[in-house]
Amino acid sequence: MPLRVSVIGGGTITAAETDLAASVGRELAARGHTVVCGGRGGTMEAVCRGAKAAGGTTIGILPGERPAEANDYVDHPIATGLGHARNALVPLNGDAVIALAGSAGTLSEIGFAAIYDRPVVGLGTHDVPALEIEPVETPEAAVDAVEAALEDGP
Repeated sequence: MPLRVSVIGGGTITAAETDLAASVGRELAARGHTVVCGGRGGTMEAVCRGAKAAGGTTIGILPGERPAEANDYVDHPIATGLGHARNALVPLNGDAVIALAGSAGTLSEIGFAAIYDRPVVGLGTHDVPALEIEPVETPEAAVDAVEAALEDGP
């Protein structure tokens, strides 16, 4: 069953983190899943680029008021005008969340994922003992874990 998977992570990332995010996007798209993200740079651009390279579909939930603010790999930009408050909408619009490296914004999205009862899989991200984040080591394992968490449907 195709899923919408929110991928969260930092806006400023290293080359290795860029490669990892792109691999997650490729893996999601190869399995027929749609990527949901914040729609701008860093992790968001890399995951969308990876998804598009594998023929996937991407949704960007933007903090600003202009759809044109989306990165070049977003198919469906959603302008919110909410600034950081849009962080609630990113996990809400996915069936599950894959969290990559990031800082305060990523932590807030992990928190909202818990509030909205979305499974969270962590790939090189924060360890938040109070929340259930399933740690994995590879993009393939991340998508496997998301699919397993939702095998009975979202």
